[in-house]
Amino acid sequence: MSWKGIIQNKWFKLGLWSLLYIAWVIWLGNFWWLLGLGVIFDLFITKKVKWLFWKKEYAPGEKHNVWLDWLDAIIFAVVVVTFINIFFFQAFKIPSSSMESTLYTGDHLFVSKLTYGPRVPQTPLTIPFTHNRILDRESYSTLIQNKYRRLKGFREVRRGDIVVFGFPNGDTVLTRRPADDYYSWVRVYGRQQTIDQFGPVIVRPADKKDHYVKRCVAVAGDTLEVKDGIVWVNGQQEPSYPGRQLTYKVVTNGSKINALKLEKMGLNLSELNFDQHLPGYPSMPLTEEMLQQVSSLSAVEEILPNLEEFPARGQETAVFPFTGKDRWTSDYYGPLWIPKKGESVSLSLENLPLYERIIRDYEHNSLSVRGDEILIDGQAVTSYTFKQDYYFMMGDNRHNSLDSRYWGFVPEDHIVGKPSIIWLSTDATKSFPRSIRWKRFLKLV
Repeated sequence: MSWKGIIQNKWFKLGLWSLLYIAWVIWLGNFWWLLGLGVIFDLFITKKVKWLFWKKEYAPGEKHNVWLDWLDAIIFAVVVVTFINIFFFQAFKIPSSSMESTLYTGDHLFVSKLTYGPRVPQTPLTIPFTHNRILDRESYSTLIQNKYRRLKGFREVRRGDIVVFGFPNGDTVLTRRPADDYYSWVRVYGRQQTIDQFGPVIVRPADKKDHYVKRCVAVAGDTLEVKDGIVWVNGQQEPSYPGRQLTYKVVTNGSKINALKLEKMGLNLSELNFDQHLPGYPSMPLTEEMLQQVSSLSAVEEILPNLEEFPARGQETAVFPFTGKDRWTSDYYGPLWIPKKGESVSLSLENLPLYERIIRDYEHNSLSVRGDEILIDGQAVTSYTFKQDYYFMMGDNRHNSLDSRYWGFVPEDHIVGKPSIIWLSTDATKSFPRSIRWKRFLKLV
């Protein structure tokens, strides 16, 4: 028998698809799905049931119905793309400049879920090709809610990885300010005034929170500190990532720097503002390479780093854990230990703000304080053992990034995947076709 004959043989097809299906069931870890082997056997051998009930089988020479053919193609695409999105890759667009100059606003990415292992859908009743919104409404139903479970991936999250994850504070969303951090507004105005002004609120399950992308600068068990805007982990300074940038006050001789020169260096012109009273740029984001290039320009007289001293921006509670007692700012932060699964920490009223959201919201315990006592699930405790790993995420655009410094730890069950490739990049400030960043086409992340 020829190779063509073997490949077209129904028993060969049955064996191949059965092996692939069994491998998927083993990976999924739910052996009830092995019952699906009966469906595969019927599809290729017995053919007693019309599983593809919408698909019309044409007699030889019969004219095809265009609408039925389109319906078949659409259903096939929905099933296949949904399967790929859940278990393998998902499309993602960079919405802000928090990762420049590593990832640009307008970068379209494929996010690999295989790297850390895909999450089994916790909220499976979702309109295909949507995450959490469609036509200004929620695109899912919470009628069915599964427990968190992650399939086996290639590896764990590593220090230095760029990671896509669910926004931790995205469990509560203000309908009139959906992009804002609900908890930040509550700290400023109080809960009731915030809801009255920007509500009502939407409560979302963990897997339907908005997706963010940042760099993981510290993993579970690490001790992190930020000094002069630079991260130190376990006493070691972080690597000098090529895209990491801080903002600087750039003083000139009174003239603007040529915009084409700045753009050629890789600066985002939409983020720059020339102040003639300085004269210069009060806040110019620069990587180390850009800093050297700008310093060499004849119009530049002085460059000073914009580092936040305490209290920063007139707010003593701007950064996590929002007490102001440690006098932390975004540039002088920590030391802070990152919680690790199975590790215990002593609890007191002083350090409770660090862990209360973990205990109550991420690990689903009741938490209260009675006098000097801390009660978890109604029992007085002096320590707590963590049920999962946590991570500390920061944007590479360090002075233009709302990240873990402002909302705390990222739980392991919020991790979505790792960006793998940029398949398209567009600049919204330019018209087509100049808006396409051709140099970023099919760029590996």
